[in-house]
Amino acid sequence: VQLQASGGGLVQPGGSLRLSCAASGSIASIASMAWYRTAPGKQREVVATIIIGGTTTHADSVKGRFTVSRDNIKNMVYLQMNSLKPEDTAVYFCKIVARPNYSSFMQTYWGQGTQVTVSS
Repeated sequence: VQLQASGGGLVQPGGSLRLSCAASGSIASIASMAWYRTAPGKQREVVATIIIGGTTTHADSVKGRFTVSRDNIKNMVYLQMNSLKPEDTAVYFCKIVARPNYSSFMQTYWGQGTQVTVSS
């Protein structure tokens, strides 16, 4: 299973970006998909999660500004980020918990990260 994240970049405060993460390879089922971020000098933190069935959770720091969604057909997860702030600057990673085949246990997979910089 491979994850490819994209959509990061440089944006001014108040701007928007949409991150995408595509999961490919042998995937029998996906239990959850999530976005994490690592800001300079800080530990990695969860930003948003979407589980099977579509229930979502968002970190308090991004509630009302970020929205996670998924495309079950394409095995993709998205993060729509609006009203971006300088403190949102970080490397954003996607993560999925998936079963590569129906005889295996659920496993965790990480994408390579995409840089988001919010600056004027």
